[in-house]
Amino acid sequence: MNKYTINDITRASGGFAMLAVDQREAMRMMFAAAGAPAPVADSVLTDFKVNAAKTLSPYASAILVDQQFCYRQVVEQNAIAKSCAMIVAADEFIPGNGIPVDSVVIDRKINPLQIKQDGGKALKLLVLWRSDEDAQQRLDMVKEFNELCHSHGLVSIIEPVVRPPRRGDKFDREQAIIDAAKELGDSGADLYKVEMPLYGKGPQQELLSASQRLNDHINMPWVILSSGVDEKLFPRAVRVAMT
Repeated sequence: MNKYTINDITRASGGFAMLAVDQREAMRMMFAAAGAPAPVADSVLTDFKVNAAKTLSPYASAILVDQQFCYRQVVEQNAIAKSCAMIVAADEFIPGNGIPVDSVVIDRKINPLQIKQDGGKALKLLVLWRSDEDAQQRLDMVKEFNELCHSHGLVSIIEPVVRPPRRGDKFDREQAIIDAAKELGDSGADLYKVEMPLYGKGPQQELLSASQRLNDHINMPWVILSSGVDEKLFPRAVRVAMT
């Protein structure tokens, strides 16, 4: 069995340049906020995602797509450049409490064998981290996800995202990011997608120290998410995190 590694989702230099178009209801909300006619149709999201893949994948080492809106379409339309690897989201988003992603489970409709036949190199799992929810449940889900990936020769990518606790109003985002890394940073995945400390703001030395603390707890290659980081600050955030 052919087994992919993180080298299959990087540039020749070894650097990651990954594009994510796997947003679902959150993207629908973005279109609505930008003035698109309501209700925003599924086809609007699909067309955008496919066009983004066609336009931007030549510049990316990998592109992350979702099953709900675009995986089948990008495959059928050969929308992804041959130089760009395909990553498929293996998470099912469960809405609640007024937000599009209140909890996450592994998508049981995922077909790793078919994804591999379609050219997929990796799967990705979003993991919502709350201090007052069961750590063992998160670890068990990640373990199951890793086994799903590795038994089919696919790269395992986890994306821990911190959220305020269900109960109480005290939330230290920066400490939560570190605590999530302590918990999941040695969980057997191949790549860890981490939220940028301090939203990429502040003096360079503070960002560097925060990134170094993350590195102390993540025992696998890691990349930073652009989510929540101002687009003008993101390039600097990447440079600092790589230092």
